[in-house]
Amino acid sequence: MNIFRAILDIFLPPRCIKCGKIISGDIGVCEDCFRELTFIGKPYCKKCGYPFHEEHLPRNFLCPRCNGGQNKIFRYMRSAVCYDEASKPLILSLKFMDKTDNAIVLARWLAHAGADIFDSGVDILVPVPLHYRRLLKRKYNQSGLLAKELSKLTGIEVDYQNLVKHKHTKPQVEFSGKERLKNVKGCFSLKDKSKIKGKRVVLIDDVLTTGATLKECALALKQGGAKSVDALTVARVVLD
Repeated sequence: MNIFRAILDIFLPPRCIKCGKIISGDIGVCEDCFRELTFIGKPYCKKCGYPFHEEHLPRNFLCPRCNGGQNKIFRYMRSAVCYDEASKPLILSLKFMDKTDNAIVLARWLAHAGADIFDSGVDILVPVPLHYRRLLKRKYNQSGLLAKELSKLTGIEVDYQNLVKHKHTKPQVEFSGKERLKNVKGCFSLKDKSKIKGKRVVLIDDVLTTGATLKECALALKQGGAKSVDALTVARVVLD
């Protein structure tokens, strides 16, 4: 397999998924683009993974939101990079421009970002679903592609069909703050709760903005009897 990969790289060398430059290694971006990206590393909130600027913080430090119980439905939340002008093209090209091969690279970032989630025990991966009308229009679910590639890396099964979005809504980008939560309230449900009951579930999505969509998905999973729910996204909005 390594020989085949070496031969393939000669004729079809790997390229940076951001700028297209020929690269070596498996990180997926060239050195210049790597320096532009802001990967999220410690210190961050033990629960939601929100990064802190302070370097010397207690190991189990919680951000004010988690300390106030706002993310209590999740066991852990993790993201690979900050959602900014450097990472945005990678997400949008996967989501809207048919750059589905980006999912292979981004799944590697997810595996790294979610290392402590996987160490804590995971039974199943569940991508955040699209309503069937949007799926027909887009032709694929980017979260499903990410979950598929992450499954290859971790060996953890993906459940693509059970969690559904049964109500069509306007895109979340058209709303902000509490309006996002209202827009997706009660939109998700499970087809078969028995397949989720007692399972440790990881929700997979591309971007965490306010967390409204992920929380509604987690609520449906917990109501279906999930033992725990984690959230793992490629990027997240980080406010200065």
